Amino acid sequence: MPSHPFLDLARGGQAWLLSCAPDPAAVQRAWDVGQLAAILTGPYWRVAEAPLPRSLEAFRRMEAAPHGPVLADTSRAMAWWLLPPGLADELDDVAGLTVHPAGWELECPPVIRFLGGRWWAEAPDGTGQLTDPTLLAAAFGPGGYRREAKTS
Repeated sequence: MPSHPFLDLARGGQAWLLSCAPDPAAVQRAWDVGQLAAILTGPYWRVAEAPLPRSLEAFRRMEAAPHGPVLADTSRAMAWWLLPPGLADELDDVAGLTVHPAGWELECPPVIRFLGGRWWAEAPDGTGQLTDPTLLAAAFGPGGYRREAKTS
């Protein structure tokens, strides 16, 4: 059977997301019956919440800059950016972002499908890559993120 790069990436992202849950089997059971599953923040990542329109603008500003997973909710028009677990106060002064403490529950759909109005706008890829808080702050700032100019 031929390999499908998108499905392989999605499966890797889903395996990574399950590995971040204290009880991966419970998360999988919730998904199997069409429910969102709560995954605690803290040990593997933290979460910054932002309005979905501002998050989409931040995506545009970031262009091709690498960033981590972003969960979006169409009914609430919100997005959640996954950030490094050791996040301190780097985003405290960024308007439009709310950083949730370790132990906060993020209600997640599976990586491979839309569920309960939520989908992975930027899906986990299985590598554990998270969004750099400095990059996110720049993308949400008044001037926006700008790639460094190449010098020749």
